[in-house]
Amino acid sequence: MNSKRWIALITAAVLMLFSVGLNTIFAIFKNDFFESFDSAMSMGTEEMTFFETSIEGDDWDNRIALLNVDGTILDVGSSTYWEEVAYDHQLFLSQLDAILNDDTVKAVVLSVNSPGGGVLESAEIHEKIVQIKEERGIPIYVSMGSMAASGGYYIAAPADKIFAQKETITGSIGVIMQSYNFEKLAEKVGIEFETIKSGAHKDMLGGTRATSEEELAMVQEMINEMYEDFVDIVETGRNMSEADVKKVADGRILGGTQALKAGLVDEIGKLDDTIAAIRADYDLEGAQLFEYSSMNDSWGSLLGMKISSFVGPSAEERYVMDLLSAYNSQRMMYLYGGQ
Repeated sequence: MNSKRWIALITAAVLMLFSVGLNTIFAIFKNDFFESFDSAMSMGTEEMTFFETSIEGDDWDNRIALLNVDGTILDVGSSTYWEEVAYDHQLFLSQLDAILNDDTVKAVVLSVNSPGGGVLESAEIHEKIVQIKEERGIPIYVSMGSMAASGGYYIAAPADKIFAQKETITGSIGVIMQSYNFEKLAEKVGIEFETIKSGAHKDMLGGTRATSEEELAMVQEMINEMYEDFVDIVETGRNMSEADVKKVADGRILGGTQALKAGLVDEIGKLDDTIAAIRADYDLEGAQLFEYSSMNDSWGSLLGMKISSFVGPSAEERYVMDLLSAYNSQRMMYLYGGQ
């Protein structure tokens, strides 16, 4: 590491320590500090991972939670000052748990801007959302951003009402699994793979040989099962017939207007329209609208940037690495293939 990076790192560390103290002082004098602290600590975790930030409204007994899923839905760990992740899966699940246990939350607005992600992670979010609806009986509205495709649509499907913008890319209902086959490239450069395995299929999709017809059939069976699960999710969430879902469930993407005609969304509108609608529909005009913020987000915004910006890859580089990892990890994905 050169001298400039050392200077930048030391400067960032000093600023971070200063911001911790300053942020604590600010938090003490905020009106909602103690309630936010109690809410964050009620999660049953040993550490306070997030707190609440009020956006508008002053009715603390009737509140609307604004949640954000921004980025590829993969569990790649949590952000730190040394490394930033675009989407923190475990943190988001904790936020859903907080809503499940907070009687003051009377409605949820879920903002989705995602190409989708892992089958497992998408299913975990979907299950939590359904649990909130069943146990809390509160409305959940979805606002789609520039993209809410594949897994992004999967987690939106159980919502009471879905808003998309005309420019939104959504749909991409289906499952994909990809890997690389380096066999011919290895032959060209003189690399020979030596594989010792316990069974004929132990190295399937390993990239060292072509996949056999039998193996392709095995994988296709798994893909088909997950696809039918996806279709069932849309059927139930949108109250559509299987035939109507499968008309557009061939992996195609749709714009907001097309999705409205297909029955996948309810209205064309932005986030503000979604919030206004849930207020009007459920008599929550004065309800406090708030969102969850992590401690790293708060301090990072005060610093102006995270230390990771000095010593780590850029956000764009991390996004590309996440996608490459996803596609080459032999896992089933609810992910828009155009990303």
